[in-house]
Amino acid sequence: MGVKKVITCALGFTLLFSAGFSTSGMAAETVPGGPSTNGQLSYDSLVTYEDMIKMLKDIEQTSKGKVEVFTLDQYGKSEQDRSFYAAKVGTGPIKVWIQAQIHGDEKLTTRAVLDLLKTFGSSGSKDVEAILKNVTIYAIPMYNPDGSIMNTRSTTLYENGEPKLGSNGKSLTIDLNRDWAEKGFKAKESLVFYKYWADVKPDYAVDLHHQGFKTVYGTNESTTMSLGVSLAPNGPTLPSVKNYNDVTRQMQVYVYDALKDYGYMHIDRYQVGSGEKRYEIDIKGGVVSAMMLGLNYNNLNPTHHSNPAIFFETKGNTREGNLGQKSNGYLTKQNYLGLKAILEGIASGKVNSVDPNRWQEIPAYPLAGYQKDY
Repeated sequence: MGVKKVITCALGFTLLFSAGFSTSGMAAETVPGGPSTNGQLSYDSLVTYEDMIKMLKDIEQTSKGKVEVFTLDQYGKSEQDRSFYAAKVGTGPIKVWIQAQIHGDEKLTTRAVLDLLKTFGSSGSKDVEAILKNVTIYAIPMYNPDGSIMNTRSTTLYENGEPKLGSNGKSLTIDLNRDWAEKGFKAKESLVFYKYWADVKPDYAVDLHHQGFKTVYGTNESTTMSLGVSLAPNGPTLPSVKNYNDVTRQMQVYVYDALKDYGYMHIDRYQVGSGEKRYEIDIKGGVVSAMMLGLNYNNLNPTHHSNPAIFFETKGNTREGNLGQKSNGYLTKQNYLGLKAILEGIASGKVNSVDPNRWQEIPAYPLAGYQKDY
């Protein structure tokens, strides 16, 4: 890429620029879970923590044991002492980890995971049965229950039943998707899920998020979903991490091919920034980044297990008050269909035959550099 220039932005990230790109006049960054689309907020189709528990129990009962629902209490509870719920379905040798709502205001992702579990628990269709024969799904519908209840992106740290206070007298909060790092794990949530991940040792992972408003490059179409990798393909880190530079691109292309012809879906590659200045993220503190890097925190992952991972970014969030009831169903459905597609591709092995270089066919703005947290 030639000479690069590194600066640190106010958000705490480092931006790595290709030579010839200027940072002057740079607009505010669009970060994962950041400012969102315009519209009217509706909670009608959103799932609360209590809703999730009830729905999981109903799914387990209806599935007649096909879906196993359980808490992670053996690993710990949330900062506000809530149980984490997980579900397992399938009998196949390939383990796929699916997580949603690590940011508390990204709520439609939880509904999509629950819809998937419901279908896979009750459907006897040949395509579902073929997936479950080859894959075992480990699903976390709500990674951040405290943040979901507070309707905040982050979560609040607690001590002795009270919020921890910083030097400014305000409550200390943390973005759970920046807490899987050697100097991280400040939140109880992070350690619980890290221990569980280290025990499961999945082969693949998919992480569901929401993002801000943007349009597909070269069009006037509002992006409904972006496909991303937290360690940028062809970027500073991923090409040297096993073969994940190829497999994560293959995963994205497989999902893109499955969804691109739906008329209400407008899909592109995930980038941050604004205007013509767009950057791919290369963050090492993100949960799925740590998975790909094989993080061994406190010797809890001594074999340095790692797995490839991608994420979906759906437009809108509830903190900004801009999820419209009419669009909620479409946005949830695209996540559900994307999950089902990648599971089919993994189960059948078809994802491995995709040309990773076709990743360039997924619409994206010209690359201005990389946004980093290291």
